[in-house]
Amino acid sequence: MTQADNISAQQAAGPIVAQNVDDEPVASNQRLHANWTNKAIIVLCIAYTAFHIGVMNLYPLETWTYRLIHVCGGLLLGFLIYSAVQLPVAVPERVRRNPIEWLLLLVGVGGIGYGFAMIAYAWGAYWVAGIARPPAFVFSTYGLPLLAGTAAALLAAWFFPSRDRTRVDWADYALGVASIAVLGYILFNVGPLRLRAGTAMAQPADFYAALVGVILILEVTRRVAGLALVVIASIFILYSFAGPYLPGFLAHRGYEARRFFTYIFTDQGILSDPVAVSSTYIILFITFAAFLQASKVGDYFVNFAFAAAGRARGGPAKVAVLASGLMGMINGTSAGNVVSTGSLTIPLMKKVGYPAKTSAAVEAAASSGGQIMPPIMGAGAFIMAEVTGIPYTDIVIAAIIPSVLYFASVYFMVDLQATKLGMKGLPKEELPVFKELLKQVYLFIPIIMLIYTLFAGYSVIRAGTVSMMAAAVVSWLTPHRMGPRLLAKAFDIAARMSVQLVAVCACAGIIVGVIALTGVGARFSSLLLGIAEQNQLLALFFAMCISIVLGMGMPTTAAYAVAAAVVAPGLVNLGIPVLTAHFFVFYFAVMSAITPPVALAAYAGAALAGSDPMKTSVESFKIGLAAFVVPFMFFYSQAMLMQGTWLEILHVFVSASLGIYMLAAAVQGWFFGALGAPLRLVLLAGALSMISGGLVSDVIGLVVGGSLFLYQRRFVTTEAIARGVD
Repeated sequence: MTQADNISAQQAAGPIVAQNVDDEPVASNQRLHANWTNKAIIVLCIAYTAFHIGVMNLYPLETWTYRLIHVCGGLLLGFLIYSAVQLPVAVPERVRRNPIEWLLLLVGVGGIGYGFAMIAYAWGAYWVAGIARPPAFVFSTYGLPLLAGTAAALLAAWFFPSRDRTRVDWADYALGVASIAVLGYILFNVGPLRLRAGTAMAQPADFYAALVGVILILEVTRRVAGLALVVIASIFILYSFAGPYLPGFLAHRGYEARRFFTYIFTDQGILSDPVAVSSTYIILFITFAAFLQASKVGDYFVNFAFAAAGRARGGPAKVAVLASGLMGMINGTSAGNVVSTGSLTIPLMKKVGYPAKTSAAVEAAASSGGQIMPPIMGAGAFIMAEVTGIPYTDIVIAAIIPSVLYFASVYFMVDLQATKLGMKGLPKEELPVFKELLKQVYLFIPIIMLIYTLFAGYSVIRAGTVSMMAAAVVSWLTPHRMGPRLLAKAFDIAARMSVQLVAVCACAGIIVGVIALTGVGARFSSLLLGIAEQNQLLALFFAMCISIVLGMGMPTTAAYAVAAAVVAPGLVNLGIPVLTAHFFVFYFAVMSAITPPVALAAYAGAALAGSDPMKTSVESFKIGLAAFVVPFMFFYSQAMLMQGTWLEILHVFVSASLGIYMLAAAVQGWFFGALGAPLRLVLLAGALSMISGGLVSDVIGLVVGGSLFLYQRRFVTTEAIARGVD
């Protein structure tokens, strides 16, 4: 098929609704580099992605070395791509530096430059002359200037930033060099550090490298993910030193700074499970998503959803459920997916009659649900497999029924509201032709290949690589053929997309390290056990609240990593199976993105819809309500996670599906007609009975639902229903 044939086929498919829908939105502090700077950073991004793909598939590296390059490379890109402050759209006039900025420049460049020069001297002597131990002054004098220079560069970046979006400020160049210096020192001493880090034998030079590394991680996390995670990580760091002064189960003996920071920069902290996953599975599937984006396959997914559901009542909302769930599963960020796909779906939802807050809430709920949709599940499935040791395929299978129930619930919510408000879908002439899009159904091959290879026994890395190759091959059947230029573009996109998750996972590693060092996780487990002796359901409710609070304002990956370290061990000690316990905290960590008062995904949707953020977060909580009920079903019925006989699994799935429909009807106030407040409460009780999965409770739920159906059909006339709609 020629390119002309492809173009004519696309024209025959009708209007193209989605174009560049999965392009990454430009953050308010993200630079748009020009000229040689842009080319140099593109080369760095391509090299960063190629390094990971090459190591994972061809040339394995020692674990610490690989993870350190992953983290410090991400920090370097973070400082080059993201400014410390929001940047204006227009290029401002240059402001002359004042004496304070000149002083900071002198200290920053001088201190970081000296520290970097000492590290470079050590490596140069090793490469040129084979000197394994440089002179004593090299490592004894590099640390304090590096720390002082980093502090000065940070102050300059905060208080004297360049407002020119096209250029990188000197302070950020200096901070990028500091990241390389930290990497150089730790790699040079990686063998001894494995033995002495976190002990009384740790050297002052080790302490300075680790401290500067932690500061740089916190700063890049602030730039790419906001203050929430930085504040939480800082509280945990302070907790490490404040232990002797705290009461009750929070008390511990406290730690000396040298021991603490060197411990944190090991595979018990920053280089632990979150970074292990981000350096392998996460960056692999981000690259897969970048391949789909570069080849415009993502646009096809969204257009396919519009063709399939656009004409139904409330069509754009149903498209949002399908398309945002699919795209959110791949890109791994709830708020980011809201901004990308929501820029298309939210205006169309408003066009057919959904209120602004509902339009934003549907997009937020669907995008957040993508994090629980197999087979990719954002990045949560990979972290869960790493933390629990449970095979990835078992986790994916266990996630099938809960994810189906969640998306069915959101679909029922939007459908019932569309019925209640008398909505219609989009006109046929404004939508792609489904029959024509079916001719391009081969564009789903990369996703199908991913699922097949995972369940055929391939490793996750091999399956992701094969799927990436499939995306490149499939692109040759479209006008966007992936040759060297688009492959380079995909690698560039992948590196830029990965910076946020690299920083977030490294920052989450700080929290994980503090929990492991202080033992607060074990104390929290004891607290949960104490509560469970009084009431096990109360212990679960308490665990739910902690998981949501820990996740508020944090990206999904970090939210689950922290909740898995703090809450999950306590649930396991209650006697809950490991898989069930981790799914429990995972669901609530994900749903923190749509839980008031800090709901990142809902806030992102509100900004696009022009609605009130708090009202939007409440609405998204209502639409995603099933996700707050389903985890309790894990506890009462293991069959919900495919644990049991096929008859048990089928029974739970059918009864829960009916319960989810009744729950949506109770929330929307429309069953087979309008529902007043008393009937909504009755239906809600019946829905919860159906969801619990017991035979007696199912009968109760069926009686309630059936009785209400008969009541509405018999006693509510068409005129009364119309009045109820009004």
